[in-house]
Amino acid sequence: MNEVSCLLKEEKMPNALNAAPVRLVALSLMMAGVVSCGGSGASSSGSDAAPPPSSGTPPPPAPPAAPAPPAAPVPPAPPASINASLGVPGRLLVGLGAGNKIADMTSQQIRPDIIDTYLVGVGDGSWPYWNSPDGAYVTYASANAKAAGAVPLFTLYQMASRGEGNLSAINDASFMASYWSQVRLMYQKIGATDQPTLVNLEPDFWGFVLTGAPGGDPTKVPARVSTVSECAGQPNDVTGLARCLLTLGRTYAPKAKIGFPPSFWGRDATSVGNFMLKLGADKADFIVAQTVDRDAGCMEVSPPPDECAGRGNGPFYWDEANVATPNFRQNLDEWSTARSVLGNLPILYWQTPMGVPSATPGGTPGHFRDNHVHYMLTNPTQYTAIGVFGIVFSGGGSTSANITTDGGQFARTFKAYLANPAALAH
Repeated sequence: MNEVSCLLKEEKMPNALNAAPVRLVALSLMMAGVVSCGGSGASSSGSDAAPPPSSGTPPPPAPPAAPAPPAAPVPPAPPASINASLGVPGRLLVGLGAGNKIADMTSQQIRPDIIDTYLVGVGDGSWPYWNSPDGAYVTYASANAKAAGAVPLFTLYQMASRGEGNLSAINDASFMASYWSQVRLMYQKIGATDQPTLVNLEPDFWGFVLTGAPGGDPTKVPARVSTVSECAGQPNDVTGLARCLLTLGRTYAPKAKIGFPPSFWGRDATSVGNFMLKLGADKADFIVAQTVDRDAGCMEVSPPPDECAGRGNGPFYWDEANVATPNFRQNLDEWSTARSVLGNLPILYWQTPMGVPSATPGGTPGHFRDNHVHYMLTNPTQYTAIGVFGIVFSGGGSTSANITTDGGQFARTFKAYLANPAALAH
């Protein structure tokens, strides 16, 4: 679904940063004092005063003190929101990803909350070797995002190296040795930045696993896992693989927040949620959600570009009144259902198309019509209401619109949103 390989031949990060300008309960306990007042030994007047004891008669024993009432239990503090953990405002965050350069953001005075970067490939020519020393690409991308006032998001996209849907690779000793080495390196480099970071683990892969798992059982899909020293106790199947991805993150990048991206691909939200639950995706920090990964107009033209072909007969342009199919409300309901299965984790929408609304179907490369930016940023409370904490916009192909081809739509709409932002739901 996310055929992004055409976008992934990005320029190597320069060693010198080309960075944009930087931006960015207490609980009191009170104790009541108990004061004891001593008398002179003379009895006070009044009918309630006890008579003095007879001479030589011992006083009666004092009644036992009443037991102190048990202290009221202190409720645990609510967990911090993911925004608080990231050190960002408690509102819906808006980000940009592939195809949108920081220099172009700066020139349009766009200051996104999140900047997404792909980490692609396994072995020779893959992301660890784009800069020196190995893995420095993560270091530079993190620094550039920080300089732009954004939280870095890394999308790990290594599983497609031997072809999308090729599940045999995860049980190949040579491939997985390199795969795990690079995952560890990614987390080590993220940890070394000592800054909050988002990580999106292997888009599409989990959809292919669901499709290929016998009887929908991920434990029947073998994978090389226990060879990883940190994951020696995990099963050698895809459930162990998912859990090892989390274990390495918790070990080397404690400030990172990690999410899995389920793929619906025509399945109902409950069954997809339950499959991800078997993988242990509820132990992550957030859920990665999607709408579609191409501008609607790219799939409307005839013939469509190769990267937009094979998507069916449509309609592709979403109905903003939420009456006709497809529409935005349906997508929100699907993700709300999946979220309820996965422990109500917060949601991050990712790789959301950036085309401009139009009554005329189609368009041209870079200028295909779409209305996701318009609808989502003008109806933000619909998203925060179901637990969405951020939306990252970017195209999933080389023909997709971006901030240099959208006529300034994103810059205008984002600015208008910031004037009246949507607070996170509580």
